Amino acid sequence: MDIKWKNRLRVGFWAMMCTFGLSGLLVAFTFGNQYVHRDYFHTPEFRMELDQFAQYLNMFELNSITFEEKKQSLTVSEEEINDYRNGMGDITDQTNSIQSDYQFRIEEALLADNQAAADIYAAEKDKKIEDITKIFKSDEYARERIMNEKEKELKEYFKQREQYRTDYLKYKNQFQYYFQSGFSDKDYTNLSLVGDETVQDKMNPQNTLYMTSYSIPTERSLDVWLLGETFIPFTGEIAVPKGLPSSSSFMSQYHKYKQEQITLWAYAFLSVAALILCVIFGRKAIAVPSAVGRGPSYYDKLPIDVRAVFFILTSIGAIISLFFIKHQFIYVFDNPFVYGRNMFIGLVIATLFLVITLIRGKTFAAQFKNWGHLKEEWKKGLLHKAGKGVKSLFTQAKESLTDAFLNRSIGVQLLVLLISVFGLGAAAMMIDLNPGLIVVYIILLAAIGLPIVLLLIRRIGYFNRIVIKTNELAAGNLGQDLPVSGRSVLAALAEDINVLKQGVKTLQHEQAKSERLKTELITNVSHDLRTPLTSIITYIGLLKKEDVSSEDWLTYVEIIDKKSKRLKVLIDDLFEVSKMASGNAELAKERVDLVQLLQQALAEYDDMINNSSLQFRFSNPGEPVYAFVDGKKLWRVFDNLIGNILKYSLENSRVYITVQTGNHHALITFKNVTKYEIGENMDELFERFKRGDSSRHTEGSGLGLAIAKSIVDLHEGSLDIDIDGDLFKVNISLKVEETTQVHH
Repeated sequence: MDIKWKNRLRVGFWAMMCTFGLSGLLVAFTFGNQYVHRDYFHTPEFRMELDQFAQYLNMFELNSITFEEKKQSLTVSEEEINDYRNGMGDITDQTNSIQSDYQFRIEEALLADNQAAADIYAAEKDKKIEDITKIFKSDEYARERIMNEKEKELKEYFKQREQYRTDYLKYKNQFQYYFQSGFSDKDYTNLSLVGDETVQDKMNPQNTLYMTSYSIPTERSLDVWLLGETFIPFTGEIAVPKGLPSSSSFMSQYHKYKQEQITLWAYAFLSVAALILCVIFGRKAIAVPSAVGRGPSYYDKLPIDVRAVFFILTSIGAIISLFFIKHQFIYVFDNPFVYGRNMFIGLVIATLFLVITLIRGKTFAAQFKNWGHLKEEWKKGLLHKAGKGVKSLFTQAKESLTDAFLNRSIGVQLLVLLISVFGLGAAAMMIDLNPGLIVVYIILLAAIGLPIVLLLIRRIGYFNRIVIKTNELAAGNLGQDLPVSGRSVLAALAEDINVLKQGVKTLQHEQAKSERLKTELITNVSHDLRTPLTSIITYIGLLKKEDVSSEDWLTYVEIIDKKSKRLKVLIDDLFEVSKMASGNAELAKERVDLVQLLQQALAEYDDMINNSSLQFRFSNPGEPVYAFVDGKKLWRVFDNLIGNILKYSLENSRVYITVQTGNHHALITFKNVTKYEIGENMDELFERFKRGDSSRHTEGSGLGLAIAKSIVDLHEGSLDIDIDGDLFKVNISLKVEETTQVHH
């Protein structure tokens, strides 16, 4: 008995050393890169502190300028006045915008019988219009406005800068510095030199914990850019003196880093030593089952699949415990008692999991050597028994179905009912239930659903099925059609129910389509407008930062300009579609040669066509084809269609554009092979914000075809789409002049 306990203690001690070694390696691998530096003053964290101090020093001392000094030097040039006016836009547009904005407010106030509010709005309107007019008419007034804005921005800048002065003073009390100007002999230092003392007497390796050369670069920093001053470079040295009090943040971090560094590498060294001992005594540990003895008899009686799951869980538990130890180590320096205790508890738990995994794993692996015994154990397992139970259940179901089909008509009807119940039930459950509960759903389906189905197969007849289907229709569950057999009253009733169901289904389909298109419109409008707007907001935020270089500033401005133009195109297209949908669009018809207009549209894309891999084939009657149309709007149709061809055509394919006349109409056809798969519902391509590439990878607004069709409809023509696989064909039919000859 004593020998068995000694063996168990030996195994437990070996497992604890192994766990300790693994945890130490995990900790060293995770945090070691933070503690490879000589001391805290050589870490990236301290370097960030040093750079921050240099920025503050440059801001408050080296390149410092007062608010009053800068305010006196502010000027406003003629170019700034012109830019200020150009940024506001056209004076007419500004005036009209103010008029329309306040007109709506005044009318609302009058409708509410609030004359006082209407008078206030009218006064505000007149004041704003007067202000805008004075800006455009008077240079002095515009200069005064710009100067006020500059002073306001300058004041805000200095106000924000003062928020950093406390941090600067904290750093200044812990750093020693000495800098020389690149353009003068002036020195900047916080050293107190007595008599003949020099900077080297104060700042040298013997008197400092850390010392480094530092230079303020010659680039323009953000604050200097805002102030509009010439940036002066400085070179010098920054040091941390040895005489700092222990309460200073640098000394606290210095001692803390040193303590953590020693602890970490001592932990790592001991863990390596522990692993070496584990390897040396590893052979004895392999004999754990014989040394410790067999586990409790009830465990060996468990099914083999349950034991396999238990083995996997103990392995996972050991790994989780090791990671728990690692996460506790990072906090052990803040509260050694609490987190050190947690590490010890984690070490004990990980050791227990490791011992159990080792014992059960070796016992479990030994069973795989005897395949005959393993097969016998598998037959006793829960999974095998569950499989046999499912097989028995299906056998009973098969026998019941055979009995149900003794009368073929009733059997077919019951089978349809079975498919309907399972299909609708499974679909509803899959939609409503949390995906994580799928296992529970399967268990409930097997325990409750199957017995109910067997009961229905045995007892429900044709009449009951019609009643159930009627109830389902009333509840909104359409399902499959009722089978109609014979000429009985029940068959006629079933046929009438089917007709009614198809009508409801059609109505629901149209309603669902309408709701879906409405949702897609709102979603796509929000997405397409938000995308450039988000970019504009993001880059404006970047411009507000203090560390933006001149090159980055120009890049951000270019991106903002590009996204602004993109946003304008989207809004213009949206207004165009809205105007046409409301019937407010007007046509300026004139006699236009459709062939020449189409050639002009193609010429606009000449460079893009030549740079693409597409081959355009254009054929026409060879003479003008005149029609009374709005040339600008019809050119917009051709422009949208050609642009779509260039975006969505398959590379290295041909594009055919033809113009034919006949029966007093001109037929203009565009044919191309698409690179994206197009859905079967062609009508949806005319919906707003609908694109051929459903993933919305392209830059278009999705309004092109909707605008084109609206324009053609205004001309009392027709625009149709024909899709054959990947072949995309657009046919435009327009009425032409009587004098135009007929060509085929």
